[in-house]
Amino acid sequence: MALALLLATPATAEPLYPRPDPDPFYAAPADLAAHRPGDVLDVRGMPPLPLFPTATVRLVKFRSTDSHGAPIAATTTVLTPAGHRPDGPLLSYQHFINALGTGCAVSHTLYNSDLNLTATTPILNVVLQQGWSVALPDHLGPQFALGAGRLGGQIVLDGIRAVKRLPELAMRHSPAVMAGYSGGGLATGWAAALQPSYAPELRLAGAAIGGVPANLVTMAQALGLDPHPAFGLAMATAMGLEREYPDRVPISSYLNPRGFAARDAIANSCTNSILAMGANGSARDYLTSTSIFESPEARSVVEENSLELYAGVPEIPMFEWHSPSDPLIPVDAINNTDRHWCEAGVRLQTMQVSAPEHLSAAVEGSPAVLGWLNARVRGEPAPVTC
Repeated sequence: MALALLLATPATAEPLYPRPDPDPFYAAPADLAAHRPGDVLDVRGMPPLPLFPTATVRLVKFRSTDSHGAPIAATTTVLTPAGHRPDGPLLSYQHFINALGTGCAVSHTLYNSDLNLTATTPILNVVLQQGWSVALPDHLGPQFALGAGRLGGQIVLDGIRAVKRLPELAMRHSPAVMAGYSGGGLATGWAAALQPSYAPELRLAGAAIGGVPANLVTMAQALGLDPHPAFGLAMATAMGLEREYPDRVPISSYLNPRGFAARDAIANSCTNSILAMGANGSARDYLTSTSIFESPEARSVVEENSLELYAGVPEIPMFEWHSPSDPLIPVDAINNTDRHWCEAGVRLQTMQVSAPEHLSAAVEGSPAVLGWLNARVRGEPAPVTC
């Protein structure tokens, strides 16, 4: 009986969105559309963080924009250092958030000792000790649209706008830089590339990106069609894109009974649970047909969110690092993006690290990233390795 009901699931199955955050602070206000992108909607003082014991913590809600131009409410956690001086430097650091549930937001997991955060943030305590403030945006948005890179870039930019507009933070004239790794590097890269058109008034000193999944098409081909240890991330990304583009990426209408069970199991899950669910799986295990990979509409969405394929380029100095042997991301896409930016005149410095896999490359690159960010804040000319 149960199997028959599953098999009877209509082909037009609706996307499965995350449970709304039970904390009313995260909800969008009724007058959201009346606000400009980057306007502060609310501020909450937060308890001290064990990871950053000397910092003052505030949660800032602000108005941003989704992939279709509609207003959304987003959040960023702002760490203010002890002895903060007005207009001191600001770092917007984009953690990777390979997750689908609202409880996986950085603003929540900072208080849960999530090792996925601590493994990639060795520079944050250093910059706090230098007197910098740090913004940690929840860059997947209220629907936790994993994979929607353009959305992430817009949220990052609006988060910086909000921090600069909040009087009690005293950062209106702060030099601002950005950094991020993996999915956080994707959001950072998109923020840098979109800034000239989306936030032209925002003056940024530079951005550092590492381990970026720069082409979601090749990522899907690498992680989705054949068994892969990280297949769960591919499925979660498809679900995230369906949430942001329900009419163009109808992945739920292609799921078989096993696929529906997996979708429901991870719809509110964080990174480790998603990886465990999909370990060594493939799209053929969870779909009635892989024809969605040939769907022009679905492919166009994936292409629209692939940094490698975006014609626009950053107008700020950029630093890019990765491991040439990274088994998780297509390195050719990174190299192609670097080449495109160089040809367009971007002041780009690149660095390859010797780490053999994805996460350790983040840590290995951190000292060079920190030195580069400090130089940008000091106003030194940005080096170019094109």
